[in-house]
Amino acid sequence: MKNTALTDVHIALGAKMVPFAGYNMPVQYEGVNAEHETVRNGVGVFDVSHMGEFLISGEKALDLIQKVSSNDASKLTIGKAQYSCMPNNEGGIVDDLIIYRTKDDEYLLVVNASNIEKDWKWIESHNTFGAEMKNISDDYSLLAIQGPKAVEAMQSLTSVNLSEIPFYHFEVADFAGVPDVIISATGYTGSGGFEIYCKNNVAKQVWDKVFEAGADHGIKPIGLAARDTLRLEMGYCLYGNDIDDTTSPIEAKLGWITKFTKDFVHAEELKKQKENGVERKLTAFELTEKGIPRQGYEIVDSEGHKIGHVTSGTMSPSLGKGIGLGYVPTELAGVGNTVYIQIRKKAVPATVVKLPFYK
Repeated sequence: MKNTALTDVHIALGAKMVPFAGYNMPVQYEGVNAEHETVRNGVGVFDVSHMGEFLISGEKALDLIQKVSSNDASKLTIGKAQYSCMPNNEGGIVDDLIIYRTKDDEYLLVVNASNIEKDWKWIESHNTFGAEMKNISDDYSLLAIQGPKAVEAMQSLTSVNLSEIPFYHFEVADFAGVPDVIISATGYTGSGGFEIYCKNNVAKQVWDKVFEAGADHGIKPIGLAARDTLRLEMGYCLYGNDIDDTTSPIEAKLGWITKFTKDFVHAEELKKQKENGVERKLTAFELTEKGIPRQGYEIVDSEGHKIGHVTSGTMSPSLGKGIGLGYVPTELAGVGNTVYIQIRKKAVPATVVKLPFYK
């Protein structure tokens, strides 16, 4: 198992550590609900250094990115980021990722930890353009400082006006006494904040200064369990749960990041799906009775026939009710429809709702 540059810090803080995507990661410190609450109402810090980072550069860098990704990366200017996915040849998704344009001819791709090797090989297999590829995943740490108090808590650590960085934009600037840090207003919690990319050798310095600066704002370390409940309340997809090699971006309601103004892997077939419709859709639901819809539970219709399964589910700390995502036949995916979650021997009714769960 791999460690991040901050693993010893988490252990010293009493975090419960678990294996995650090949890394030894903190799943929780004081408890999921308390940590969830900290991020929704204050400010919390996640160590997400297990994520992968690739640098794609050279005059043909954009050509390669356009070929493997579904979104239109030509729209990116320096300092802007974009959510995208990489379709495979069968209509599924290799991975979802964030693409940053760092220079005229350089892009940073941030991919899921469990897919680093798979993604690298996939992109490499399409690099007929001669773009330069560099896997810098093992050299960088990533801190997600999330919550409504993130800006005021962190402002003293940088000369950049944090409140002026728009969503899905970033600055390369000084932070916590370290030059050339990527400060990115991309988050996975729906509560605002920043993601900080720095070299491993300064990660501990950055972590310490972040907690020093945030002390008066009640800053706390947050584990991966609360990251999951926070992202699910926003309806953000988790690779391996809600999207994978067998789910198409159209089925996953990711049509908004699938742009047919350019050619990319499997574009023609996905375009047909968009035009003709799909048989199933990733659907959000809330339980109308007590219960927790856990991942893998069956989704059934009014007659008890299996129509899908829960891809992500939890008891929402913010809403106090069971919420989840799952693929159901398109005719049942309309807002207001009722489906049922098979929890042990009981089919618990659930209403199809519009995302996000947490408004």
